Amino acid sequence: MVDLNALFSIVIPYTDITIVQILTALIILVVGWTLTRVVLSTFKKRVEKTKLPALIVEFLARFLSILLYVMVILLAVGALGFQVNSVFMGLSAIIGLILGFGMQDTMGNLIAGVWIAALRPIDKEEFVDINGKVGKVSAVGILATELLTFDNKFITIPNNLVWGTPIINFTRMPTRRVDVNVGISYSSDVSKAVSIANDLMKGNAMVMDDPAPAVVTIELADSSVNLQLRAWSSTDDYWTVKNDLTNGILNAYRDEGVEIPFPQMDVHLTKD
Repeated sequence: MVDLNALFSIVIPYTDITIVQILTALIILVVGWTLTRVVLSTFKKRVEKTKLPALIVEFLARFLSILLYVMVILLAVGALGFQVNSVFMGLSAIIGLILGFGMQDTMGNLIAGVWIAALRPIDKEEFVDINGKVGKVSAVGILATELLTFDNKFITIPNNLVWGTPIINFTRMPTRRVDVNVGISYSSDVSKAVSIANDLMKGNAMVMDDPAPAVVTIELADSSVNLQLRAWSSTDDYWTVKNDLTNGILNAYRDEGVEIPFPQMDVHLTKD
């Protein structure tokens, strides 16, 4: 018969750690990890009931998770017989040393994350352009902001770059203006082309009446007179309206005989 007391009292070679201590530490880790996930889930549900923005809820949950996981690790270390106070002081010293040698950026990211979560220049699920990176906001973490692009690429941007750069938010406002550029030949009737474009926009149910749609001449280019269709729609309908107007103006001009020219160049040959 196996003597469990003797088995559990076995000391790991070259250490003072027993089997019991290792098992206790493992149990603390498993139970602690499980309880942490439960606490975080409950925390998020309770905070969401306060109607705080999803971005702030996510930020607070991530911050709390780090604290809880550190506590679980310290408890497991204590179960192995180490003095938790000594470990904590050692970690503090190491962290202080690292901060002194170049963790200013990390602190800057942390502070920027707090400002982003508090002032909300961006929010979860919004489509934004941050420093040339375009995508949907997935989360604002402790140190970085996460974007998901239209073609499903995952982008991580340090928070201090987010806070320190102009942000273009495509979905914050309830309405947006849809701009569609089209060129017509110099021989075409501009008034007719403008009338056709106006009729196309007014006939689209998703185009708003106020502000009224408009057509403007934006450029006299080398090979074309460039017009721009300007129609207002709800932000949710933006891409649908843009696609409808782009395809619609092409077909309408073809049907009405308004020429959309190709780029061309006149070459004159002379004899010496």
